[in-house]
Amino acid sequence: MTAAHRGDRTTASPTSDPLAAPGARYTVISADCHAGADLLDYRPYLPSRYHEEFDAWAATYVNPHEDLLADTADRNWNSARRLADLEADGIVGEVVFPNTIPPFFPSASLMAPAPTGEELALRWAGLGAHNRWLADFCAQAPGRRAGVAQILLNDVDEAVREVRRAREAGLTGGILLPGTPPGSGLPELHSPVYDPLWAVCAELGVPVNHHGGSASPPLGDEPAARAVFMVETTWFSHRALWHLVFGGAFRRHPDLTLVLTEQGSGWIPGVLDMLDYYHGRLVASAARATTAESRFGAGLADAMGASPGEVWRANCYVGASFMRPHEVPLRDRIGLDKIMWGSDFPHDEGTHPYSRQALRAAYAGLPPAEVAAMTGANAARVYGFDLAALAPVAARVGPTVEEIAEPLKEPPADATSPAFAEGAALRVW
Repeated sequence: MTAAHRGDRTTASPTSDPLAAPGARYTVISADCHAGADLLDYRPYLPSRYHEEFDAWAATYVNPHEDLLADTADRNWNSARRLADLEADGIVGEVVFPNTIPPFFPSASLMAPAPTGEELALRWAGLGAHNRWLADFCAQAPGRRAGVAQILLNDVDEAVREVRRAREAGLTGGILLPGTPPGSGLPELHSPVYDPLWAVCAELGVPVNHHGGSASPPLGDEPAARAVFMVETTWFSHRALWHLVFGGAFRRHPDLTLVLTEQGSGWIPGVLDMLDYYHGRLVASAARATTAESRFGAGLADAMGASPGEVWRANCYVGASFMRPHEVPLRDRIGLDKIMWGSDFPHDEGTHPYSRQALRAAYAGLPPAEVAAMTGANAARVYGFDLAALAPVAARVGPTVEEIAEPLKEPPADATSPAFAEGAALRVW
């Protein structure tokens, strides 16, 4: 069993702490970045039998995303520019989620609705092209990018094959788990139909990533609908946690790793308390009086095994993108070894080009060993980054311990990230 699955703490020796040396720098790995090819650049990654259909589709496709039409869109695929931007932000490694439009998709795949039966073959071809492109993109910066492969849930056997292909291609970021929102027609994530997928991910040490925004049902484009989406989208993403826990996926596959990314982190302690409460009520034992809820949970204790809190501590992590100051005091309840900071590059809500300031806003005054764990060491353990190999780059561009220790008095005037939002302490996400 790997250290990631055991949940080992990352601590520094009190007698040989490199972070105590003058000018010491943090090795910052962003556990939440996004990339993808420019639309036409996916063509060479498609099997030739799809080229004619791709040409016809691309000729009429209108990109719905303004950020992918802007002058800065090439940050998604221009490797040199991307490295320069991230290094200027003090970041030396990144976990790469998708961002651009893969072939035959109506929108960015993260939030695209589940395909119909007629669309399935083309959608699979499009995701395969993205995964192959991503492997090449990561290879342009060896050891510094952990690419997250994409799958669909409509065909579990094909998903299993794609997990193996992606791992063999060198994608170390795991897989992006699609959502199963109401109306998708897909079995819910607690269904045993997905067991072959959990099994191959556990076997190969492939993290299962569930990203915020990927599980919401379509609500429409009206202003009120968009506001409702903002309120509800993280909750729909949280559902993967209790579906897999109560479905017993971690009992059957104890080496399975689940990462919940860009969904906030302040919600985790309260939700774990709630899940543990229901678990206790649902699995009434012979030593305790039967509860009203236990009538609904017959057999649950044997099926799911450990309690939700125990499962979290053994198997789960949070990609705490631009962690907010009000979430930091909860770090011990969340688990210091569970938190992985992310910049959400290159999104407008991300911290670029003020990631150093965002780190100061969140982590000033904390013990350096804790900062090092949340900003890099935990992600290195989960996604297989080699900290020793990244050390020379961190020594050149990483933020210093002294820099992050200094409280941020004023946020940058033109910052657009919620990391700097006034009233952030009121948000529990």
